[in-house]
Amino acid sequence: MSSPADTSPDPSRRWWASLELVRLPNLFTAVADVLMGVLFVRAIAGAADACMLGLLVVASTLLYASGVVLNDLFDYQRDLAERPDRPLPSGRLSRQFARRLGTALLTAGVAIALPAAWLAGDFRPAVAAGALAACILLYDVWLKRTLLGPPAMGACRMFNVLLGMSVAGSPWQSQHWLVAGAVGIYITGVTWFARNEVCPGGRLQLALATGVLLSGIALLARLPDHAADRLVPVLKQQPERWRLMMLFLGVLIGWRCLRAVLNPVPARVQTAVKLCILSLVVLDAAACYAVRGTSWAVAILLLLAPAVVLGQWIRST
Repeated sequence: MSSPADTSPDPSRRWWASLELVRLPNLFTAVADVLMGVLFVRAIAGAADACMLGLLVVASTLLYASGVVLNDLFDYQRDLAERPDRPLPSGRLSRQFARRLGTALLTAGVAIALPAAWLAGDFRPAVAAGALAACILLYDVWLKRTLLGPPAMGACRMFNVLLGMSVAGSPWQSQHWLVAGAVGIYITGVTWFARNEVCPGGRLQLALATGVLLSGIALLARLPDHAADRLVPVLKQQPERWRLMMLFLGVLIGWRCLRAVLNPVPARVQTAVKLCILSLVVLDAAACYAVRGTSWAVAILLLLAPAVVLGQWIRST
């Protein structure tokens, strides 16, 4: 079936449809991931560090945007039936436009990581960006509808965190893999949960997905066991505060998911998915706080503001 013609000659409406296509509110969660990754491994001091941070943030944003554009491109036939209001099935944007945009964003994201690698004096930013791009393509083109779909999306988020951590200047240690892996496992669960947002499946699927995403938070709760020497003083002296913080976040997120499990109607599932996506910013801020303190953690938390505000007009799922 050919794509509907683009029926929106008004440039402003075309721009708005493009912002819907890239799921603008969610871009701030990608920024939170890579920003946390950078701050977890090094302090930002000087123009070179700031430039390197900016390049990685732009690379991460472009790669995330490419992923959701290509996702909608390859989901076109399904969206005709399930999400006819999305930019492509509604005809507000053409599939040819989406193909060009997704390819350009993916290529630009990897390319922008190259000068970041040069500034860092390390090849890992380029490798992490390439691995992230590969995971995006694997997920969108082949794995999304398979059992490997949720883990593939989790791998995308893990490599996004590692993209930030790639400027560590030293080999990655267990604490780095723990944080990146925890984010990956959390998003694996969220992705599995989100598979039921249009046509909710059985409660068992939602319950199992909830268990997976909560296990990601539980893994993050073990951070003091792997990075005790790097924690801020209050957590170094009282690591149980960190575990209580993770317990609180787990209960908050788990309760919203449990409501959807008990009554798996589309509205509740979609609300839970949106909360889980936004809560990733909170988890990133918490991981940053553990080693950098309050100021940088608040800076990451502030990314919630545009994500929430824009989410009132542009769907994040």
